[in-house]
Amino acid sequence: MRQLKTVCIIALTGSSVLLGRSVVADIPPHPDKITFQPLKFEPPDPQQYRHTLSNGVVVYMAQSKEFPLINMVFTFRGGDYLDQPDQIGLASATGAMIRRGGSASKSAQDLDEEFDFLAAQASTSAGSTQSSASLNTLKSNFEQSFTLFMDMLQNPRFQEDRLEVYKSEVIENLKQRNDDADPILSREWGAMLYGRDHFEAAEPTQASIESITVENLKSMHRRIFHPAAGHLYIAINGDFEPQSMLSRLEQALASWAPGEVAPQPPAPVATLTPGLYYVEKDIPQGKVAIGLRGIKRDDPDYFALLIANNILGGGGFTSRITNRVRSDEGLAYHASSAMIPRVWYPGEFRSEFQSKNATVALATKIILEEIARIRQEPVSEEELKIAQNSYIETFPRTFESKAGMLAVFVTDEITSRPKDYWKTYRDKIRAVTAADVQRVTQKYLVPEKMAILVVGKWEDITAGDDRANMSVFFGGKNTQLPLRDPLTLEPMN
Repeated sequence: MRQLKTVCIIALTGSSVLLGRSVVADIPPHPDKITFQPLKFEPPDPQQYRHTLSNGVVVYMAQSKEFPLINMVFTFRGGDYLDQPDQIGLASATGAMIRRGGSASKSAQDLDEEFDFLAAQASTSAGSTQSSASLNTLKSNFEQSFTLFMDMLQNPRFQEDRLEVYKSEVIENLKQRNDDADPILSREWGAMLYGRDHFEAAEPTQASIESITVENLKSMHRRIFHPAAGHLYIAINGDFEPQSMLSRLEQALASWAPGEVAPQPPAPVATLTPGLYYVEKDIPQGKVAIGLRGIKRDDPDYFALLIANNILGGGGFTSRITNRVRSDEGLAYHASSAMIPRVWYPGEFRSEFQSKNATVALATKIILEEIARIRQEPVSEEELKIAQNSYIETFPRTFESKAGMLAVFVTDEITSRPKDYWKTYRDKIRAVTAADVQRVTQKYLVPEKMAILVVGKWEDITAGDDRANMSVFFGGKNTQLPLRDPLTLEPMN
């Protein structure tokens, strides 16, 4: 018996040794020698998930049996751009109060308690160009939750006491708008790019929020939250039967009168005036934005600019701005750039950072040097490949969840994205060349057309240090923008 055990141990040991040798033999001598099979992924076809109700409303559905849950999102055209100038904040208030203010048949408290009892999550909101209502519920409670959800969405109560609480909360938040540099920079930058009256830059005041009444909410609700074809889009994922769900939606929408389809968001009429601007604020670090108006989302140069921005400042630690400003010089914890296109009108290109007052000028100088360099010299093959692969290798994540996938489909349809966009996405990324990068940066990233906006203690910032000061930009000319009262947005003395 002892002999048998010994033999077995030797045999197993020998097998382990041989296996170990085989594994070691397969390990490359260096990590850069590791090879991977090409990533194979084809984006899903939206038509496989698309359905149309009898009233023309489009529904995207994706079954998922992993959990006994149903997730539903109603997306509507319309949002902040529908606000009147004297009631900025009305659309946002309407979106919030549909959920917070009860329904025609239930008080706000009763509605909260019933959703809680059903373990259902319901929410509503209005954004800048789109509004939404969502429901997440157990499959077993779907019928009760959905009935409650539809009653809330179709017949909101806008309970007066809840509206007063909401307005008080918003006004308290408005009071904090000058507490740090970020909201000041964002507010003034938006006004410079799009115009203070355009919805991209318009912000509520105490007066505009206090003026909102229940009747105002009801009027905006009728304008945005209705089931017209081409206005409402529905996405549903989870554990359900498609035909049964379509029938339930038909029944639910049958008595809900459609309104007019919201118009497209208006294009801004303001133009950016290049120059150096600042807002005085006594803080130890200056917050800076550098940029100009950009392109539309579907511009033919989009992909080349996407790659260019990734190399310049949008690619994190592989990008030039981050490397020079953060890693090499240690001037800022975060320094980057972003290309932010818009669907209906040109968006913007912007580089941002925050640095000690004395080194704001140096960091600004470095960023402008990098913008000049990417315009003057072709990017390297290595930089180009890294930037391209950052989009190609992460491409499947766009569709990694069913809810995310359906959200993409809905957004694409609302914004009329080209139907072959995702099919050709990676090929268009691969097709970008170093010459393309240089061409589009020369065309769009023109330093003389840019504005520099600084929020901080100007006396310290303009003096700079022994390597740079603010007088080197725009011939030393600068414009002070007033700090605005956080409640009225009127210039402060």
